[in-house]
Amino acid sequence: MNIIYFEEIDSTQKYLLKNLDKYELPVCIWSDYQTDGIGSRGNKWIGKKGNLFFSFAYPLNFFKNVPLQSFSVYFGWILKKTLNELGSNVVLKWPNDIYLIDDKPLKAGGIITSVKNETLVCGIGLNTSFSPSEEFGCLDIKIKNDKILQNFFAKLEQKPNFDEVIKEYKKEFETTKKIFGIEGELDKDGALIKNKEKVYSRR
Repeated sequence: MNIIYFEEIDSTQKYLLKNLDKYELPVCIWSDYQTDGIGSRGNKWIGKKGNLFFSFAYPLNFFKNVPLQSFSVYFGWILKKTLNELGSNVVLKWPNDIYLIDDKPLKAGGIITSVKNETLVCGIGLNTSFSPSEEFGCLDIKIKNDKILQNFFAKLEQKPNFDEVIKEYKKEFETTKKIFGIEGELDKDGALIKNKEKVYSRR
C-alpha cells in the first residue's frame, strides 16, 4: 500500500478520484485536516483538525468475492473490527456509519465507495480526536491516526472473506437495529430485506 500524507487537503476522496492515474495501486491518501469533505448522499463531512480522513483505491478485482453494492458494509465492518481490537466500543450502523452507543447513539465516522475505470475508491472520515458538534461522537480511545491506518490496511490485505464478514455482522446487526430504528433482516449479500424487498447500501 502506497500511503501519502497531506497536512491539509480539501477532500481526500475528490483528490484521489481526480488523480487516480498518477499513482500505482493500491494507494491511500490521508490527512488530519480536510476542508471540504464529502459524505454519503451528497452530504458534507465536517472536517475538524486532528481527526482522520483518508481515501484508498484498489483494482476492482482485488476483492473478488464482494458484491459491488456491498463494499461500504464490507469496509465498514473491517474498520469497526480494527477499532474494536484497538480498544474501542464502536459499532457499525447499516450500511456505512461508525457509531458509539452511550447515553444515545452518536455518529463517529462514515464510509463512501465509488468505482472509476475499474478501480474501487473508498473514502472514510473518522472523528478520532474531536467531535465537530454535539450531534456527533468521537472515538473512545486515544490512538494515533497512522496506527489506525496501519492496522486497517493490514486487515484488508488479508482479503477477509465476504461471507464470514456478513455472518459476523449479522450478530451485531440483530442487537443494534432497534437502537437505530432499523426494520428488516440482513441478507447474505449485505442487503437489508424490508417488507420482502431488498434495500442495498447507497454508495
